[in-house]
Amino acid sequence: MTRVQFVFFDAGGGHRSAATALKLAIDSRQIPWDVELMNLQEELDKLDILRRLTGIRIQEAYNSMLRSGWTLGSAQLLKVLQGTIWVHHPLLVKLLVKYWKTVSPDMVVSFVPHFNRVLAESFEIAFPGRPFATVLTDLANYPPDFWMEQPEQNFICGTDFAERQALEFTGSRERVFRASGMILHPRFYEPQTADRAAARTALGLGTNLPTGLVLFGGFGSSAIERIVDQLDATELPIQLILICGRNEEVRERLAARATRMPIFVEGFTREIPYYMHLSDFFIGKPGPGSVSEAIAMQLPVIVECNAWTLPQERYNATWVTENQVGISVKSFKNIVPAVERLLSDGTLERFRANAAAMNNRAVFEIPDLLQQILERSVAASPVLAKAVEWS
Repeated sequence: MTRVQFVFFDAGGGHRSAATALKLAIDSRQIPWDVELMNLQEELDKLDILRRLTGIRIQEAYNSMLRSGWTLGSAQLLKVLQGTIWVHHPLLVKLLVKYWKTVSPDMVVSFVPHFNRVLAESFEIAFPGRPFATVLTDLANYPPDFWMEQPEQNFICGTDFAERQALEFTGSRERVFRASGMILHPRFYEPQTADRAAARTALGLGTNLPTGLVLFGGFGSSAIERIVDQLDATELPIQLILICGRNEEVRERLAARATRMPIFVEGFTREIPYYMHLSDFFIGKPGPGSVSEAIAMQLPVIVECNAWTLPQERYNATWVTENQVGISVKSFKNIVPAVERLLSDGTLERFRANAAAMNNRAVFEIPDLLQQILERSVAASPVLAKAVEWS
């Protein structure tokens, strides 16, 4: 049985989601791989400087920043994080070499940024010749040293732009692989059979009103309230499904308020495909996961991009407008004219058709790409060939 290690952490949630979704796809195809999920934060806790000083993990500090919306200056914080990793590089490598020798994987797949030099170098020291691959869970690399740190990495990219970045970085076509988008959970490909009118009625919504889904990731955001304030002050004939994630304070406040327009308020849920099925468009931050999920469900998007937007997500807003699948605004203070534009002159229908044409199948394509990487390494390494079994 081929042993494969998927590396993730819980800063934001998208890294774990991508690793978990890909494992499900591999297991469902009965590929003879033993895929193990590795939370990198747990392995590196001994060297987590922020935790030693404050008792808070780096990923917890990041997620608190997302919940509060205090993201201004995040580019500078990334530089501090990268500097910390650089200073502790020898110790991190030593720690991970020990870990790899304990678990002995035949291949390591990273779903995380920042740490790929450490991961690739330590794995090469522990097991020379065994393959290391990085699956970008962003639509682009945010340079320098975000996803792309070692030219010897194998990169799996979900956009043309990320592919071009990887080709320029590695100078090698054979190390760059193209998927048709971001990894989505297989549930987004399951047919949605619920009657939309009946399901909307059950939620206290109108049957025919244009319906927006407002979502700011698994940790929610107070920005949802500000969006509701502005849209509720207009006469726009719309209604909203509000997904507040784990932000209970925002959920409770929204659930308690009276509004002109129909709204339905939900907390953390795994039924996002269902709620997207009931919706006509998406409003939220330009996170690669949420945007890709909305596009897969043929929902045009309205996203915000400004100095508060996480730097690694700023290209996503450009991608939305370039591909004509939505609208990017400088601030959600402009949400009213953005919704008005989306609902006028056939724009919603045109964006929906563009989204439908994308046909993202990445979660089903990437197992084959990883197998290509593994096969190439096996062909070059007789020692590895003896350890790996094939279907």
